[in-house]
Amino acid sequence: MTAIVDIEGIGEAYATKLKAAGIGTVEALLEAGASPKGRKELAEKTGISPDLILKWVNRADLYRVRGIGQEYSDLLEAAGVDTVVELSQRNPENLYAKMVEVNEAKKLVRRMPTQAQVAEWVAEAKKLPRVITY
Repeated sequence: MTAIVDIEGIGEAYATKLKAAGIGTVEALLEAGASPKGRKELAEKTGISPDLILKWVNRADLYRVRGIGQEYSDLLEAAGVDTVVELSQRNPENLYAKMVEVNEAKKLVRRMPTQAQVAEWVAEAKKLPRVITY
């Protein structure tokens, strides 16, 4: 179980609102926010915008890919990948090159994933069941 505050953009204030609505983990956020109806209900309970909730749910979805956590999900988003579906459609070599380019400019991670890791992420993303509806 990954703590909700591990998602980029969820600080203590948002985490408190989410916890009051019964959402304390990344997994719980993904489950509750997987559908438009669930995101709307969560927005109503917490006062957090549905767009922001969707952004966090997409990030939570990326966490399902083995090896992607807070650090690498930030790097992936900066490289233009913010969903599992998007990741599954990427060419691993091109994505890796873009991640290197972005990290050289923004210094998001101290240790880059290997090209083989990125290829594994893409392969795993292709196999994962889709859980978010839009």
